[in-house]
Amino acid sequence: MVEDAAGTGQGRTELYWAETDDPVPAADEVVIDVAATAVNRADLMQRQGGYPVPAGDSPILGLECAGVISEVGSAVQGWAVGDRVCALLNGGGYAERVAVPATQLLPVPATLSLVEAASLPESLCTVWSNLAMGFSAPLPGEAALIHGGASGLGSMAVQLAACAGYTVFATAGSPERARATERWGAVRGIDYRSEDFVAVVAELTAGRGVNVILDVVGGSYLQRNLDSLADDGRLMIVAGLGGSSATLDLASMFTRRLSVHATTLRSRARTGPTSKAAVVARVRADVWPWFESGQARPLIGRVLPIESVEEAHREIADGTALPGKTVLELPAGPR
Repeated sequence: MVEDAAGTGQGRTELYWAETDDPVPAADEVVIDVAATAVNRADLMQRQGGYPVPAGDSPILGLECAGVISEVGSAVQGWAVGDRVCALLNGGGYAERVAVPATQLLPVPATLSLVEAASLPESLCTVWSNLAMGFSAPLPGEAALIHGGASGLGSMAVQLAACAGYTVFATAGSPERARATERWGAVRGIDYRSEDFVAVVAELTAGRGVNVILDVVGGSYLQRNLDSLADDGRLMIVAGLGGSSATLDLASMFTRRLSVHATTLRSRARTGPTSKAAVVARVRADVWPWFESGQARPLIGRVLPIESVEEAHREIADGTALPGKTVLELPAGPR
C-alpha cells in the first residue's frame, strides 16, 4: 500500500495525506518506487482547479519523478525491475509508488542522483517540445528570449537554448535572479521589475529582435513579445500567469511573418506524433546526451522532504523560491 500519497480532493485546495491502493501497471506500463518528485507551477494550478486532470489520470499531484522500477507490465520491452529511471507522469508523483507508460521513461545516467534526475522530465519535455519539435535548429546568430528565466522551467529553458546554439536573453524578478540566469547560459539577464525587456532586447540585437520567445506570462505580455520578435520569429506560450486574453495586431504579424503557438504537455495524448511519448523520445535522442556528457546539468534551487510540500508551494506562489527547481524527497525512497 502507498502510505503517504499527497493529492487533492474534489472541491479542496489544501494538501492532505492519504492512503490509496498500490498502483497496478497496465501491459504497457511500469511501476516506479519513487525517490523524489519535483514541484511545478501546474501543481499549484491543479490545487486551485485551474489545471484539470485528464480523464483516467491520477488526481494525485506530481507530473515528474525519479526512482527505481519495481514492476514491469507484460508488453514492456527494454526496461527491467531495478532500473533507475525518471519519468514524465500523467499525475501521481507525490506518492511512494506510481504507474507510468514505459514510453515516458528516461534512464538516469550514472553521474546523476535520483534526486537530481527528478528535477528534469517536465522541464525538459516542455522546453524541448517548444524549442525544437516541428522547428529547424537555430541558425548562426539567432537569439532566444526566455521569460521567468530563474524559475524551475525557465532555468532549464535558458540552459537548453544555450546548448542548442541560441544567444540567450532571460527575464527574472530581481537583479540576483537575473544574474543567476547568466550562470546558466544567458548572455544577458534582464530584471523585469526595473528594466523594459523590449528596449533591452532591441539594444542587444541592434533592433532586429529575437527569433524565438518562450513565455509563461501570456496575455499581458503578448504585444510586447511580438514587438521583441525578429521577422519570421515565433512566440511559444506555455502558461498564462499574466492572463489568457489579449488583442492581436494581425497586420503587423502578416507583414513580419510572425507566429504564435500555445502549448501544454498535460493534454497531449499518450501516443502519436505529438504525444507525450513522442516528446520524451525526442528529449532522449536530442537532449539526454548533454546530461550524460555533463554539458548540461540539473538546476536545483532547493531539496525539501515531501512533508514540507506546503512550504515549497508557498515559496513558488509568492516568488521567494530559490532560483532553479524545487525537489521533494521521499523519506523511504530508493537511493
